[in-house]
Amino acid sequence: MRKFLYFAAIVAAIPSLCLRAQQQQRPQRKPVQANAKLVKAEQRDVSYGPHKSNVLDIWLAKSDTPTPVVVFFHGGGFRAGDKSQLRPAMLNELLEAGISVAAANYRLTHTAPFPAQMHDAAGAIQFLKSRAKQWNLDKNCFAAFGGSAGAGISMWLAFHDDLAEPDSNDPIARQSTRLACAGSIGGQCTYDPRVMKQMFGPMAMHHPALFPFYGVKSIEDFNRPGIRKLMAEASPITHLTKDDPPVFCEYYQSNIKVDANTPQKAWAHHPRFGIMLEKQMRNLGVECALQYPAYKNHNYKNMLDFFIKKLKANK
Repeated sequence: MRKFLYFAAIVAAIPSLCLRAQQQQRPQRKPVQANAKLVKAEQRDVSYGPHKSNVLDIWLAKSDTPTPVVVFFHGGGFRAGDKSQLRPAMLNELLEAGISVAAANYRLTHTAPFPAQMHDAAGAIQFLKSRAKQWNLDKNCFAAFGGSAGAGISMWLAFHDDLAEPDSNDPIARQSTRLACAGSIGGQCTYDPRVMKQMFGPMAMHHPALFPFYGVKSIEDFNRPGIRKLMAEASPITHLTKDDPPVFCEYYQSNIKVDANTPQKAWAHHPRFGIMLEKQMRNLGVECALQYPAYKNHNYKNMLDFFIKKLKANK
């Protein structure tokens, strides 16, 4: 059993975090086309699980050998969003690089609280790996990425123990959920309201996405032992160990000061999450490419380069 990072250790690390932006060196390659159009998927709304939200789209790169795969999980605070949020520019560039792409929906919190979202995403990875021969996919070269909630899901998968059930009679359940790398856009490395309160102030405890995520009604519920256990399990950084894959994190703003007047969207996607994660990963000897502030119109160029480099090297 992998060790949990203790809540107090996370909080104690916050004041000493390095505030300098970690800029990723940009290889010389043609710019991503911002006005790119979405190409037609080989398969749309493929069911990967028992729930109506368990559907995915798949785009297959042309290759004589099994291709790497990048899976997109949408954002929306676990309360909204759809796989159609995948940017065409990102999709087209990955396909051009010989990397297949999938985009998956998952249950939202009005349907089921945590861990449904993370487990659905793990199921999507397992389903895709079970189709590896049929779709010419390389099981050992899977990545996941997304923005906000989708970023949290991707990091959770990257750091969590393998959810495969080797002795299962279900061939899909026997597939590994482990990733070769992951990408986070404005992602939260912790969903523990107590840690977020230490980072940003008391208003962080009131974020409306947290209550349905944990299936609670009030802040007082966060003190229940069962919910505290869920908060540790839900936070990607809890599961981080030295054998985990590299992660690319980008945030669209500077490390601005946060107070009671800071807009919710600003602190909820603050680079302080990435700074905390990068410090912990660096301490463990795990690569974290952290970039802030990133530019919204660059269409994930650095993340594209990261995926191409990591997935191609992994083949």
